[in-house]
Amino acid sequence: MRDLKHIIEFEDLLQEAHNDLVRQARESGRRALGYTCYFMPEVLLDLPGCFSVRLRAPRSGSPDMATYYMSNRTCLYGRCLLERALEGGFNFLDAQMATETCTVTCRFQEHLQLMDIIQNPDFFCEFTDVPFKKNVNAIDHFEKQLQCHVLDKLKEHFGIDTSDEALLKAIEEHNEVCRLIQEIGSYRKKDVPTITGTEFSIIQLVTQVCPKYLIIDKLRDIAEDLKTREPDVKPGYRIKVVLTGSEEDDPDFIRLIEECGALVVADRYCYGSIPGREEIVVKEGETPLRAIARHYIETSMCPRFMEQHTMRERKQFLADVAREYKADGIIVCQMKFCEYWSYERTIDTLILPRDYGFPVCSIEKEYVNNAVGQLRTRFQAFVESVEIKKLQGGAAK
Repeated sequence: MRDLKHIIEFEDLLQEAHNDLVRQARESGRRALGYTCYFMPEVLLDLPGCFSVRLRAPRSGSPDMATYYMSNRTCLYGRCLLERALEGGFNFLDAQMATETCTVTCRFQEHLQLMDIIQNPDFFCEFTDVPFKKNVNAIDHFEKQLQCHVLDKLKEHFGIDTSDEALLKAIEEHNEVCRLIQEIGSYRKKDVPTITGTEFSIIQLVTQVCPKYLIIDKLRDIAEDLKTREPDVKPGYRIKVVLTGSEEDDPDFIRLIEECGALVVADRYCYGSIPGREEIVVKEGETPLRAIARHYIETSMCPRFMEQHTMRERKQFLADVAREYKADGIIVCQMKFCEYWSYERTIDTLILPRDYGFPVCSIEKEYVNNAVGQLRTRFQAFVESVEIKKLQGGAAK
């Protein structure tokens, strides 16, 4: 297929956290607000006068300094973020809007809070507590947390307008990005998709790490370009898969999967769009902040929700996604030492084939992708096994 508009530019933007568009926004006087988790609503960090940056550590090597502080038995994602901070790679941040979610990212953010790492005199780190259940009390608690630890702090430190009018404007702008990402992602549902998983992951990541007002026109261009993009005469894949799992912010990992013959048609992982790019609906009589708190609690599919019924809902959701995107199998990928996803991956590997009929490839990997040869062998073997099952007439329930 011909190259999508802006895709090379977007891939270049992902090579550094402090990329050209982040620099441009800061030079215009906007505040750069970092975050690491879906539970920190990016819409609140995109209020007028600031912009959100979901933290990554692209092109990481061995995190020796961070390992000294965090030990070598913690998730490499958190260690690589700390290593990048110690190297000075996050000095552009004006604040880190932290969440009490997974242990290792909490430890990373605690180091930012307690140590003089970020060389920015205005920098502060603020923690927001996130509930472990999905109910009205949880939404009440989360709404109060977001008011106290996000909106009040942004107003106090930087004079950000946090009125209902400003929140409604931020929601409107956020929803436009969501609509465009949904439109772009819908081409993955075709019998022969006209966008690859690698391309989509690049586009989705750019919406999380760049100021949205600087990329919105480019997203419109891509959505328009896809209307006339034709698939290759002979598709370069053998099966379609859903990729699910923990932190995944490296398009090269998805490129590796696709080089093995498995087209990634849905991204049900941290940093992905399913969930992540659903529009926020403000119900009648609901304040904008209440709508945001409710939206992020209700839409999250994070495995930190451990009640039995929510766990079963996640399996059903994943199976439904696989059917909607016409996937032949599911790859479950867990970051090594990730507590929540270690449980989730184990359960997915058992339940999805048994109850829903989807073949599963279960992978444990590092944030720094050094085991390319081993992973390539695993993915090639999975592709072949799914092809054999299809020839034998196996089908999802």
